Amino acid sequence: MADAHSLAALTEAMRRLPGVGQKSAARMAFHLLQHDRAGALQLAATLTQAVEQVRHCELCHTFTEHTLCSTCLDTRRDRSQLCVVETPADQAALERTGAYKGLYFVLMGKLSPLDGIGPRDIGLHKLFDRLGGAEFSGLSEAYPPVGEVILATNFTAEGESTAHVVAQALRNSGIQVTRLSRGVPVGSELEYVDLGTIAHALVDRRGVV
Repeated sequence: MADAHSLAALTEAMRRLPGVGQKSAARMAFHLLQHDRAGALQLAATLTQAVEQVRHCELCHTFTEHTLCSTCLDTRRDRSQLCVVETPADQAALERTGAYKGLYFVLMGKLSPLDGIGPRDIGLHKLFDRLGGAEFSGLSEAYPPVGEVILATNFTAEGESTAHVVAQALRNSGIQVTRLSRGVPVGSELEYVDLGTIAHALVDRRGVV
């Protein structure tokens, strides 16, 4: 296959997905080209559309097609509570429990010094801007000061480190800082924890000293 430069490029592109190695990437590329060319075109079109249209919510940093996401615009949410999570997938997991009715902030990552990921590489500065009452262009109404920050980063070493940094930064802010209870297994990620466990961990959250 000396002339299959496009196939090699497609395979390499597939490898960018998390957990996809060389063999899996090649298998997916072969499947799309051999059995589902219409699906390949649809995938290319929708991926291009998403990259061009999806942005970060100015208030909570999650993904949205608008200046502010639907959760931040929902006037029924408790705006005095702000739950800090690592990813939109973690936010979705908490939402599915139905146990939380406040607002969110999505870091889009976690601190990992071994991987060269520091505070400037995730949304920590945006979080502190949010808590400090920074002006946001998309706001049509005033949001009350946050009274409680719930640290819902994952119970991995990186997630715990991230939670610790946030808690220390807010130590003298006057904001109550709480953490999910230990019902969530150590080393686990919220995206994969059953909803009942997450709900109990949220209800039984503990204060952070």
